[in-house]
Amino acid sequence: MQDHAASVAATGSGTGLLDGAVDHLVHETGASVAMLYLLPENGSTLHLAVLAGVPGQLATPWTRVPLSAPMPVADAVRLGCLVWLGSQEELAHRYPRAALVLPYQFALGAAPIRAGAVTRGGLVLLWPGSHPPQLSPVERAAVDRGCNGIGTLLRQAEAEGVPVLPGIQPRVLPAPQPPVPDPAEAAATAEFTQRLPGGSCSLALDGTVTYLNDAAASLLGARADDVCGALPWVSLPWLHDPAVEDHYRAAVISRQHTSFTVLRPPDQWLEFHLFPDATGISVRIVPASEPGPTEVPPPTLPLPAAVPSRATALYHLMHLAATLTEAVGTQDVIELAGEQVMPAFRIQTLIIMTSAEGRLRVEGRLGRCPALMDRFDGAPLSSPTPAAHVLMKGVPDFYPTFTELHRAYPSADLRDAVAACAFLPLIVSGRPIGSLVLAYDRPHPFEPEERALLTSIAGLLAQALDRARLYDIKDRLSHSLQAHLLPHTLPRIAGLDVAARYLPSTRGMGIGGDFYDLIRLDDTAAAAAIGDVQGHNENAAALMGQVRTAVHASAGAPPDEVLARTNRLLTDLDPGLFTSCLYVHLDLAGHRARLATAGHPGPLLRQPDGQTEVLDLPPGLLLGIDPASRYPTTEIPLRPGAALALYTDGLVEAPGVDFDDATAELAAHLALALDQDMESVADTLVRYAKRATPGNDDIALLLINALRQDG
Repeated sequence: MQDHAASVAATGSGTGLLDGAVDHLVHETGASVAMLYLLPENGSTLHLAVLAGVPGQLATPWTRVPLSAPMPVADAVRLGCLVWLGSQEELAHRYPRAALVLPYQFALGAAPIRAGAVTRGGLVLLWPGSHPPQLSPVERAAVDRGCNGIGTLLRQAEAEGVPVLPGIQPRVLPAPQPPVPDPAEAAATAEFTQRLPGGSCSLALDGTVTYLNDAAASLLGARADDVCGALPWVSLPWLHDPAVEDHYRAAVISRQHTSFTVLRPPDQWLEFHLFPDATGISVRIVPASEPGPTEVPPPTLPLPAAVPSRATALYHLMHLAATLTEAVGTQDVIELAGEQVMPAFRIQTLIIMTSAEGRLRVEGRLGRCPALMDRFDGAPLSSPTPAAHVLMKGVPDFYPTFTELHRAYPSADLRDAVAACAFLPLIVSGRPIGSLVLAYDRPHPFEPEERALLTSIAGLLAQALDRARLYDIKDRLSHSLQAHLLPHTLPRIAGLDVAARYLPSTRGMGIGGDFYDLIRLDDTAAAAAIGDVQGHNENAAALMGQVRTAVHASAGAPPDEVLARTNRLLTDLDPGLFTSCLYVHLDLAGHRARLATAGHPGPLLRQPDGQTEVLDLPPGLLLGIDPASRYPTTEIPLRPGAALALYTDGLVEAPGVDFDDATAELAAHLALALDQDMESVADTLVRYAKRATPGNDDIALLLINALRQDG
């Protein structure tokens, strides 16, 4: 191989420099597909440079592979060693994302390409699904020679000042051409195919029709000229079905015979048999009767529930993967998994178990027998239970019948609870975090493809569950921190009916800088404050705590002085965040209020007769910008029966909605709640906010009602 690489380096040039080396490597190893990746100097992404054995569109998802991606070639390059996957089930177990897109039978090897001491790329080889699960010594030696030869070629090109760089698109090597028969042999072959029952046609590796005999044209209801040179699922609309193209992909990638039955409208069923090799696909088309019920399996294994087709299963898997990206907490993951997986695979019970302090714990359950694994809840991980065993060893277990489960775990005592089941490890970055239990109420055969798909599902759920558990932990911490930073309860102040609400945003960490406070000054005076620190993280929350402390320390002074002192403190701290704040001094004996704002929206004032307005206060600069800022004070009457509503902008802000219009709508809701106590009014305004705003910002609300003399 090194001699061949040297000759290619001497005679090749430009973009075709590596083509001969890759082609030689495919023949020497017996692989059916080759993908050569190059790694630019100081790069972090592998670029597909040369592709052989499949059309370019099948490699589209992997033309760029980040070194951090959970993919075989990325691991091979990062770890500097061969990555071998002897079956589709093993691929699903170790690389669920790749297995979702390629749910076909094949063996895969990935190896690094080195140019001297520097890694310059990686090589992926696929063998047909009939390949043994292990790589033979002869094949391994051929892979090593091929990688070394390509590395030598790259090093020589660099030494000559013409380093090989990846193109925008990979170069796709042409498929080998079959030997050209002499005219007499070709005529005999054509006559032979015409005499065969049914129809015959040929597809190139890219799926286009290259030959169609008269019988095939008749069965397809099309002229050969209209079909040849086109993709059959494009030229024949009734073949435009994802399952048809999926069978073609399965034949190209696995290089194994596959077949399927399709209805040609209005009532002609046709059976297609695909026989692939390195040059293309031979197809036999024969009439078929309408597909009937699933054939009854052997007596030892009664008829199982229907398993979805590969195309249908892939649809559900892709939908599950997309849906799980929106899951927030652990219960979201469990519920979404049940909604997507259980109907798709006819599963009666789904249970997720995790480990905590060396013991099993039921995290969630759905289906007909939710208490199925309760007897093992809290069991040590060393206990002889299938869920614990799978979690510890990290390899799935499938039991098509209860007899097989009982034989493996006689003490499990699951009789009358399950007829077939699967136990799949939930693994994240090589670390098992739990077990997925799937139970059926009838025996279930678990064909190899279904095992691989279920293993992929477990991989997706494991990653989603790990993210969700981290979110749950952060969410609990953030809510605890927020609860300690905000008032636990509002003080009871004679003459006032008060209520407050705080709603964290529906996105992010669940903690922010919105705050409110009510401070009793003496028997006839009180202070209220509300504000919003820039940001939605722990820094904003910490600054919010400092602002509240500063306001408390100055409360009782005139409003302008309270804000000025707080502002000077923040500018001295220089936290890099700005804060809005509204401060209100309530003179209960004099029935008046004095207000000052630092860039915060003016409050709503509802008069005793229900008339409601937005108070227009002289603006003051946000806190923390200019230590010399001044904050004008406004005095208003606060007659008995009047109410103030202090709020942060999350209560009214919504995309595409004018802020003044939204505030006016809020004022209208406050006016309509004239006869309600402040707790009820708070509930009314929060319901309005949930309906009118997207929930992307925190909401703080403080309501103050000056009670009537008789109230």
